[in-house]
Amino acid sequence: MSRALSGASKEWHVGPVPGLGLRREKDGHLVLPLAVARCGKHLALAPLVLTVAEAEQLHAALCYALGGEPAPEDAPECRKPVRYPGGRHKY
Repeated sequence: MSRALSGASKEWHVGPVPGLGLRREKDGHLVLPLAVARCGKHLALAPLVLTVAEAEQLHAALCYALGGEPAPEDAPECRKPVRYPGGRHKY
């Protein structure tokens, strides 16, 4: 999960759900399941639903924010699927 927020909301956490990756819906939207927790207790799953344009904007913003950071050795190449054991793809 992501790190805690500062201030009064520091007990809230939102982050990716282990084992559930980004998926494309039939209507073309991209959906990333997120877990919502408070004080370490899981409360809900909340899907982040993005259009392709919104996903591209997020991708560009992340690339800009990470511009000076070296990519970890285990990071996948951009826009290429990653094949996990068992044949499952994740992006």
